[in-house]
Amino acid sequence: EVQLVESGGGLVQAGGSLRLSCAASGFTVDDYAIGWFRQAPGKEREGVSCISSSDGSTYYADSVKGRFTISSDNAKNTVYLQMNSLKPEDTAVYYCAAGLFVGSIATMDYDYWGQGTQVTVSS
Repeated sequence: EVQLVESGGGLVQAGGSLRLSCAASGFTVDDYAIGWFRQAPGKEREGVSCISSSDGSTYYADSVKGRFTISSDNAKNTVYLQMNSLKPEDTAVYYCAAGLFVGSIATMDYDYWGQGTQVTVSS
């Protein structure tokens, strides 16, 4: 059974950092593209970043470029999202997902989703 479990969310002040984890089971992360998405209240889910563990290629949305870093640990079958210089507008539920389209952060290109973890950035 394919499963993705996010962790690491929480409450942080603006300018602070968090590291989210996405632990995968039922498949290996280097066989898929793994993406991070977020959804704020009243807004659509948006793509944040993705990684292809097979070749290490990464992609970031403009809103997080230079502040967020995605990485993977194939031995742990886990993908991380390091979030620095957090802003109140980064507040959202963050989801990880697995898909087959490398370099895409379109939600339609992802087949398997985690349950999400809440990130709240206070001003």
